Amino acid sequence: MGTAERRDAPRADGARLTAHQNLQATDRDIPGGDADSLGRKAEGPAREVGRGTRKQQYYRPLWVEEPARRRRLPDPVRTAAVRAVLLIAVTLLQAMVAFLCTMAGSWLAFPMVISSVVSTIAATWGALDVWVTRQVWNQRHGVVSVPSSTARALRRERRRNRRQERAAERAHGRIRRRSGAGQLSHS
Repeated sequence: MGTAERRDAPRADGARLTAHQNLQATDRDIPGGDADSLGRKAEGPAREVGRGTRKQQYYRPLWVEEPARRRRLPDPVRTAAVRAVLLIAVTLLQAMVAFLCTMAGSWLAFPMVISSVVSTIAATWGALDVWVTRQVWNQRHGVVSVPSSTARALRRERRRNRRQERAAERAHGRIRRRSGAGQLSHS
């Protein structure tokens, strides 16, 4: 019997199951009862369940949107983190295979131990790469808000250069408008 047939099938106590039954009771880890007794706010219009006149709330959202606790990692840092996780996973897999081959007395044990050592070095490099990439990104993009931040000094220098370029363009434009031919003197 499929879900559609079970929806309108009579229960043992004589009531009929409907699509809008008590959803809290269908969750295996949540005891039956209305949503207010479980500490959640029940929403939506009330519906009659079965033949009785008992009214219950039938709408409960599947999930509640919550703001992220942390901002998303920058792309280069996330790429380095994914690479490090993959290297660490392969290293653990190789170590497990090396252990099992050693216990079984297989000829493959020695090559697997050697490759596990090499993978351990690569995984350590991957983890350090995440840290270095994060530090470089923070330094370049000014996330570190300390007075000695290199990014802050670079931004200040770029702003100063842009201001000087704009001032020079304005001055050059004024000189052109005054003299017509772009000469500085009329001699």
